[in-house]
Amino acid sequence: MMQQQLQAMLALQDEINTLVNENWREQGFAWYRAIWVESAELLDHFGWKWWKKQQPDMDQVKLELVDIWHFGLSLELQQGAPDQVAAEMAAELGAADTQPGDFREHLEAFTLNTLASRQFDLVGFAQLLVDTGMSFDELYRRYVGKNVLNRFRQDNGYQDGSYVKNWAGREDNEHLAELSAGLDASSGDYSDQLYRALASRYEESTTTLA
Repeated sequence: MMQQQLQAMLALQDEINTLVNENWREQGFAWYRAIWVESAELLDHFGWKWWKKQQPDMDQVKLELVDIWHFGLSLELQQGAPDQVAAEMAAELGAADTQPGDFREHLEAFTLNTLASRQFDLVGFAQLLVDTGMSFDELYRRYVGKNVLNRFRQDNGYQDGSYVKNWAGREDNEHLAELSAGLDASSGDYSDQLYRALASRYEESTTTLA
């Protein structure tokens, strides 16, 4: 199941990257730098300031982990075709020995490894999932949802600035959460179902406004 989910996510990541730039593999984008910056944002949501009271915002922490996963998948896709990469990632994750520990220290180690190698520290990322209590199935559901939303935004004018995130008084990610809750994430065409549901909701909202 994990390998199938990995292959599906890698294929989706390839699609969204190609939508943004059809020659993305040849562009040498600094995916590792994006991971580094997202890691800093993640730590802010988790909290690190000793001079003030902070409570971890775990939903935001998980959202940032999903964003990091997008960039990590992009780095992994540089190594080969999605099916081959999925098999290698599944084997590496299956062999990982991770136990809950100090999230901040593990995040720093993950970031340092990313900067040093300019590659994706897959085992380090798996450790962060364990530390936050985020299962691989939850990662899959959250990733597919965010990927579908990103693709939907691109298809509806995100790059030229014509896309509006608020529909009928709510942000698009709120509509996404509501719609995804009513679908079966284990379905083989889950991402397509979610995209169609978003498109239908978006059309209804814009028709009502018109």
